[in-house]
Amino acid sequence: MTRKSFFRRFNGINRGKMGNDIDTIPSFDPSFDNIETEGSSTTSGGAMSQDDSDCDYDLLDPYSDVRDQLEHLVARDKARFVEHTEAHEPTITHFAALTTYLGYVVLIVCGHVRDIFARVVGRGRYLRRSNDIPSNDLRYFAPLLKSWENFYTRRLYHRIQDCFNRPIASNPGANIQVLERVSADGNKTLDILGSLKCLETDSLRDSYTASSHYVNVTGDRVARSCLNLGSYNYLGFADDWNDTCGKDVMGSLNRFPVSTTSSRCEFGTTVLHKQVEKLVASFLGKEDAICLNMGFNTNSTTIPVLVTRGDLIISDELNHTSIVNGARASGAAIRTFRHNDTEHLESILREAIIMGRPRTRRPWNKILVIVEGIYSMEGEYCDLPNVVRVSKKYGAYVYLDEAHSVGAMGPTGRGCAEYTGVDPADIDIMMGTFTKSFGGMGGYISASSEIVNYLREKCAGSAFHNSLSPVVCQQIISSFRVIMGLDGTDIGKQKLRALRDNSNYFRMRLKEMGLHVLGNYDSPIMPVMLYNPTKIAAFSRECLKRGLAVVVVGFPAVPILMSRARFCISAGHTREELDRALVEIDEIADLLKLRYGRSTFG
Repeated sequence: MTRKSFFRRFNGINRGKMGNDIDTIPSFDPSFDNIETEGSSTTSGGAMSQDDSDCDYDLLDPYSDVRDQLEHLVARDKARFVEHTEAHEPTITHFAALTTYLGYVVLIVCGHVRDIFARVVGRGRYLRRSNDIPSNDLRYFAPLLKSWENFYTRRLYHRIQDCFNRPIASNPGANIQVLERVSADGNKTLDILGSLKCLETDSLRDSYTASSHYVNVTGDRVARSCLNLGSYNYLGFADDWNDTCGKDVMGSLNRFPVSTTSSRCEFGTTVLHKQVEKLVASFLGKEDAICLNMGFNTNSTTIPVLVTRGDLIISDELNHTSIVNGARASGAAIRTFRHNDTEHLESILREAIIMGRPRTRRPWNKILVIVEGIYSMEGEYCDLPNVVRVSKKYGAYVYLDEAHSVGAMGPTGRGCAEYTGVDPADIDIMMGTFTKSFGGMGGYISASSEIVNYLREKCAGSAFHNSLSPVVCQQIISSFRVIMGLDGTDIGKQKLRALRDNSNYFRMRLKEMGLHVLGNYDSPIMPVMLYNPTKIAAFSRECLKRGLAVVVVGFPAVPILMSRARFCISAGHTREELDRALVEIDEIADLLKLRYGRSTFG
């Protein structure tokens, strides 16, 4: 039975005769058998065949000694996920939960004590300075900050502020140079150190130069050479940019400006924007696509156009903040279901259809189910087949955010839909970003031509925001061509294999250490649980000392008990680099007592 298009059921508009000229770009068949058949054909330009490249890959496989073990773990993980036969994620131990709460209590009590003493003695970093600004008179002006938000920033966040927002002096490849920062006011403010001459004593200078990770960058600034385990350089385009994309991107500057200084509805559309949209639509197997200037705004400005008052959004409880903001701005009613729990999703859908809207009990105009391909703080992929099955059973629409999965999952990098075997035609809206796997910026929406044309007119991110830079468009086009093999090489295929192998190997070793590691195999995101707030700063600083650049996450970005370090693996990493990182992490795990998988006490 042929389904009416999403847009027709949204607005009652008849389908127009709108074409999408993508004849020159190979289309996508979602069946895995066809993917393998297509991949086995030879590419143009004298590139080797898939059989030849597979043979060479087997001979040069850096993981040949653990290949069978890796594949066994991947298969077992998939079986657990699909069948829901075992508890998939580790749970916090009672000891870790108790000490975490105790840690926050100590921090809060000490913070209040310091505030009291500061007011009593009249000295403190955060005391309001007397001045003649009228807004300081709280008899007439409301405070800009809530007391708790201000207290949390002053007494908790600032203590570990040096672990966040670290500036770098290199491209965000597998190895980066992190600029050193110093603070003269107890971490309230941080300044770039600059050169060693800025340090007061020789002993301080020697502490830097004695480190094997010490480097000088432009302007004789002090930096630390680190292995990058935190950025979204999934396919490693930051490492080989000069070889894969650089020539075309730099060449685009001869033909196009850096910015069009206009929105897409005015003078902000170039031939490169149209090429990006055709590539995206063809790559994902959809009719059309629209590209926007910012990934966050893609969700936050698109969702309010698709749903409004009288509609219902059913969202996974762990969806990204951009989805939350878009849902709240839409005016639609919002329900959340437990993470990846399709039984709970079905019960909410059933109740929504039976009960209808509050008070009036009239039926909802439409219901939109929103999920992500890979959840960025969990490293877990979506149970997409069951989400689609349940949504179609009850006539709900599916909105899939593939910010972290497109380019990083599936045999050809087409994301969670390809990885889980879901036909893209069963997903009404496919969203993604170009900031991760493609080395660019911005985001896209791919759907039917009617929906995309409607969004071009109504979506604030398209109608009012500056269009994507033509230079960035060329970066996206070049990276797509590499991934799809349109450049006449198998570099894209090698990148996808390297990302999968590096991720699975790193995850396997972390679990063998006895760490609590969230997420699935085949996901490039590996959260390692720290739990205690004091371990957030300790882990980050110990890693930096050893030449590892990592991301740590605490409340309110995650629940108060769920502080974690989040590793993001890249195709640009080598096994030798990952092994070195694992040795250092193993030492830190002993130092900070992080082996919760082996012991209640870590």
